[in-house]
Amino acid sequence: MGRWDGLGDVPPGWGRSVVAIGVFDGVHRGHQAIIATAAGRARALDLPVVVVTFDPHPEEVLRGVAPAVLTPVERRVGLLEEYGADEVCVLPFTRDLSALSAEEFVQSVLVDRLRSAAVVVGEDFRFGHRAAGDVAALTELGHKYDFSVDGVRLVADGDTITSTRVRALLADGAVAEAAALLGRPHRVEGEVVHGAARGRELLGFPTANMNLTPNAAVPGDGVYAGWLSHTVPVQGQESRWPAAISVGTNPTFDGAERTVEAYALDRDDLELYGAHMAVDFTAHIRGQERFDSIDELIVAMRRDVDRCREVLSD
Repeated sequence: MGRWDGLGDVPPGWGRSVVAIGVFDGVHRGHQAIIATAAGRARALDLPVVVVTFDPHPEEVLRGVAPAVLTPVERRVGLLEEYGADEVCVLPFTRDLSALSAEEFVQSVLVDRLRSAAVVVGEDFRFGHRAAGDVAALTELGHKYDFSVDGVRLVADGDTITSTRVRALLADGAVAEAAALLGRPHRVEGEVVHGAARGRELLGFPTANMNLTPNAAVPGDGVYAGWLSHTVPVQGQESRWPAAISVGTNPTFDGAERTVEAYALDRDDLELYGAHMAVDFTAHIRGQERFDSIDELIVAMRRDVDRCREVLSD
């Protein structure tokens, strides 16, 4: 398995393949259905599966504002491989690419470089200049260029799934519902940096203060149960801990900056500064609150930790 950064990374003499194509932000259960369909086609044809994703998000290039990122590209590539991709092609989305007609896009990407024998997309897939191409147009072009097309419904358990819907659930703090659509807990990643140090020095709950990847889809303000882990396990060391996670501005301290902080339950001996860590959100505990005193905040935090311990031990 490998990653190709653009079509120039496709090996010379690359043979025919089954191609799944889309943004795949979140790699949710609908996306997983696309990849599973592509894997089935590939097995029948004895060909590899190539998944094409885009970076940056097309909305960033076309409209100047990108939606919050569910899966940074490194994480997305790993998930696509986990769910069945033999190769992942990260296609830079540029103005030039967006200006290609539907047929130019098919010929330059799917035919000339990836030599598609079959193409699998979501049923709402659009491509080409001004999104003029749809699944019907892709099917027509497939007849012309000798590849089959499957348009897959983004449905799991009868439920339509979109990345937009996952983002909306996260914004509402509904992390368990988002996890049901994703097929796993939502994750944010970043380097652990120094914060105000109130958790360790004042409150008795030392936290890992996360410097998140840009434009990360962060759940709504509140307290969550989840997991804190190294993105790359450290050999011979414990690398994952149950955690109480705070998202918000710390209103009790008149904070202005929105932060994500994770307390590894019952651990005050972890030295994580500078480490690249992941936070997985499992359950919503409560919304963000402002307390009249530090003592009231500490009492609430103890309740939060107890609740997180209960949730994560189930």
